[in-house]
Amino acid sequence: MRMMDPAQFDAAVAAANIPGAVGMIVDPDGVRFARAVGEADAVGHVPMREDTLFQIASMTKAVTSVAAMQLVEQGRLSLDSDIGLVLPDLANPQVMLGTGPDGKPQLRPAKGPITLRHLLTHTAGLGYFFIHPEVLGWYAATRMPEPGSLNSIRMPLMFDPGESWEYSVATDWVGQAVEAVAGQTLGDYFAEHVTGPLGMNATAFRPEMPADAAKVHVRAAGGGWEINPAVLGGGEFHMGGGGLSSTAADYARFVRMLLRGGELDGARILKAETIAEMTRNQVAPLRAGKMGSAMPEFASPYDTFPDQHTGWGLGFLINPEQGSHGRSPGSLAWAGIFNSYYWFDPAKQVGGVFMSQMAPFGDPGALAAFGALEELAYT
Repeated sequence: MRMMDPAQFDAAVAAANIPGAVGMIVDPDGVRFARAVGEADAVGHVPMREDTLFQIASMTKAVTSVAAMQLVEQGRLSLDSDIGLVLPDLANPQVMLGTGPDGKPQLRPAKGPITLRHLLTHTAGLGYFFIHPEVLGWYAATRMPEPGSLNSIRMPLMFDPGESWEYSVATDWVGQAVEAVAGQTLGDYFAEHVTGPLGMNATAFRPEMPADAAKVHVRAAGGGWEINPAVLGGGEFHMGGGGLSSTAADYARFVRMLLRGGELDGARILKAETIAEMTRNQVAPLRAGKMGSAMPEFASPYDTFPDQHTGWGLGFLINPEQGSHGRSPGSLAWAGIFNSYYWFDPAKQVGGVFMSQMAPFGDPGALAAFGALEELAYT
C-alpha cells in the first residue's frame, strides 16, 4: 500500500476554515488513507474522530438507488413501467402551468407516466423547495407542509417526465416504492439487504443524533460558529433521498462495493451488469448536475463541472471528461447538503469519502478540502 502524507489533508482542512472533517481514500482491496481533522463540535470543542457520525443527507440517495435496483433484478420493480401502479400518489401526474387570476395554481395532465427510471435520474419533473421557486410558489399557494411529512414530497410536476433534469425529491419516492414492494420500512430493508450485508453497522435513520455526533455548523455573524439543530432522519417516513446518518468508514465500504462491481467481502449486493447499468449515462442529451437555489442560506447554487456536459446514471453524477483534481472520465459522484461528498473512479479503481457538517451546502472551503483529498488519491 502506497503511503500518503496526512499533513497534506490536515493543511487543506485548516486552509478551508471549516470546523473539521474526515477523509478516506479507498480501492477495491481496502482503505488506503484515513484521517480525522479538527472538531466535530466547534462550540463544545469535541474532537473529530474517524468513527464520528454524520448526517449524510443526499448521500442516502445512492443507497436507496441500490435497494431499488435489487428489486429490479428480482423482477419486483420495473424501470420503465408506470410507477403509479406501485405508488398511487404518482399516478396520473399533473404539470404546473402557473397561477390564475385568482392566485390559485393551474395544472394540466402530464404527457405520460412517471417511471422508476425517471425517478432514479431526476427527470420525473419533480423539484426541491430550496432549489426551485416554482415549488416554493406551489407551497405558498396551497400550504407549506410539515418537514419530514409525506406532504413535503407531494407536488405537481414542473415539466413532463423525461423532458429535463432537475434535482428533486424523486429518490424519496424511490424509497417509498421499495417499502411498498418489500412490505417493510426502508431502514429495515437497508439493514437486511444493503447496509447489514456490507457491514455498515453505524448507518441508519435516526430521529435524534447522539451527543457525540458531528454538529451542523453555520458561520456566526461575528466570527466563529453556531449550531443548527436540524435532524433529517426523523419525520413521518424514512427519507430515501436524505435521511441516513453514517460514518466515513461505513460509507467507504459502500464505495468499495461499487468499485468491486456490486460485491464486498463475499456479500453480493448487486450483479456486476446492474452496476454497469447504474454507472452508464441515462439522460443524454440532457445535461445533469447543475442546481440553482431558492434558499441560498441553506444551499448555494452548485455545479461540480460547469465546463462539462455532465450526465447522470441510476443514482450518480457522471463526468464525461477528466476532472481537475484527477478523476477519470466516467467517474461517478454526489454529495450531502451538509457538505459531505464522495466519488468513485471505475477506470482507476479508486474512490473517496469526505465528511464535514456545516451549512450552507457548497461551502467553498469544504469543496477545496474535498478537492485536496481527491488530488491526494491521484498523486
